[in-house]
Amino acid sequence: MNRITLFRTTPRIVMGLGALKNLAAEVGALKAKKILIVTDQGLIDAGLVSQIQEVLDKAGIQNAFFKDVETDPRYEIVADCVAKIRSEDADLIVGFGGGSPIDIAKVSAVMATNEGPISEYFGIDLVPQPGLSTIIIPTTAGTGSEVTPIAILSDHTEKLKKGIVSSYLFPSVALLDPELTLGLPPDVTAATGMDALIHAIESYTSKNASSLSDLLASQAMNLISRNIRTAFADGSNLTARSNMLEGSLLAGMAFCNAGVTAVHAFAYPIGAEFHIPHGVANSIMLTPVMEFNKLGNLEKFARIADYLGENTAGLSTRDAANTAVEAMRNLAADLKIPGHLSEFGIEEKHIPELAEGVMKVTRLLANNPRYLTRQDAEDIYRRVL
Repeated sequence: MNRITLFRTTPRIVMGLGALKNLAAEVGALKAKKILIVTDQGLIDAGLVSQIQEVLDKAGIQNAFFKDVETDPRYEIVADCVAKIRSEDADLIVGFGGGSPIDIAKVSAVMATNEGPISEYFGIDLVPQPGLSTIIIPTTAGTGSEVTPIAILSDHTEKLKKGIVSSYLFPSVALLDPELTLGLPPDVTAATGMDALIHAIESYTSKNASSLSDLLASQAMNLISRNIRTAFADGSNLTARSNMLEGSLLAGMAFCNAGVTAVHAFAYPIGAEFHIPHGVANSIMLTPVMEFNKLGNLEKFARIADYLGENTAGLSTRDAANTAVEAMRNLAADLKIPGHLSEFGIEEKHIPELAEGVMKVTRLLANNPRYLTRQDAEDIYRRVL
C-alpha cells in the first residue's frame, strides 16, 4: 500500500435471470420521457430489440431506436446517432448489444451535450460536461463496457482504434440478463468470452493493479475459464451463460481500474486495418504477449495458472507461469479461434507499420509489466504471422 489508488464503477448494477423486466422501473427512476435504443440490425432481426420495446410499451414509455451501428464502428457513426437523439428529443439512451452498440451509445450520450468534434475528446478526461443518462444492456459476455468509463472507436484514416476515457462515460445503470445471451452463436461466444478473460488476465498483471482489482480479476478468471467451453459447446446452458456474464462484469470492473496492457495495444492496429473481430485479435496476440510479459511478474503469471484451473503442485514459479501460457493456447484451440495473422491477409510487409501502431497506444503500454520496444513489437507480431 505504497501508493494511492482509485476504484470506480457504474453506480447501479442490476443482474439476474429476467432482469430485463426491471427496465421500465429503472427508466422511471431516471425520470426519462423518451428513450432512444442504440443497437444494430442483427439484434433487431433476432427479435431481441422488440423485447425491450415490449417492456417499455407496456409501461407507456415512448421509445425509438438507432440501428446503424457497425462492427468496430467508425467514430463518424456517433454524429449520426446524435442527430437521431436530437430528432427524437430523447432524454435517455439505452445501449443494447455487444461492445459496438454500447460504446456508440455511451459516446453519443456525451456528445449530445458537449460541443465540438469527437476528435477533441480522444484521450483521458477531456470531456467537459456530463452527457445524457444511459442504461446499458449487454447481449454478450465480453466487453464489460457496462461498468467502464471507456469507449473505443475506429479511426479509418489513421488505421487505429482510439479511446475516450471519462467518468462521464460511466452508465447510469448496467442491466444484465443472462437470457439475452442464449442466442449467441459459438464463434461469437468464443471471441467475446476470450475478450473478457483477457481483460481479467491483463488487469491482474497490470502495473496499476490493486488488491481490489486483483480480487475481481481472479474471480473473473475462475468463472470464465470454468464455463467458457460449456457455453461454447452448449449455448443453451443457462448456468454457463450466467457465469460468463458475471465473469465479464467482474473483468470489466477490474480493467476499468487497473487498465489493460499490451495485448490490447497489439489488437487495436490489426483490428482497425484488417477488420479482425476484437476478441479474435486479442486471442491471437495473447500468448506471445504473455510469453514476453511473464518476466515482468513471474509470480503473478504463475498464479494465473491456478485461477485457470491448472494443477501447479510441485512446479517452480517459472514452470507455473509457462503453464498459464499453455493453458490459454489450449483454450483458444478448443474454441476454434484462428491462431495466425496470415489467416486475415496480414503479411511480413505489414509488420513494421503495425508495430508503429502498437507504439502509439501509450495509454496501455504504460500499464504493461515489461518495457516494450518497437523491435519487440515487430518480433511479437512475427511469432503469430
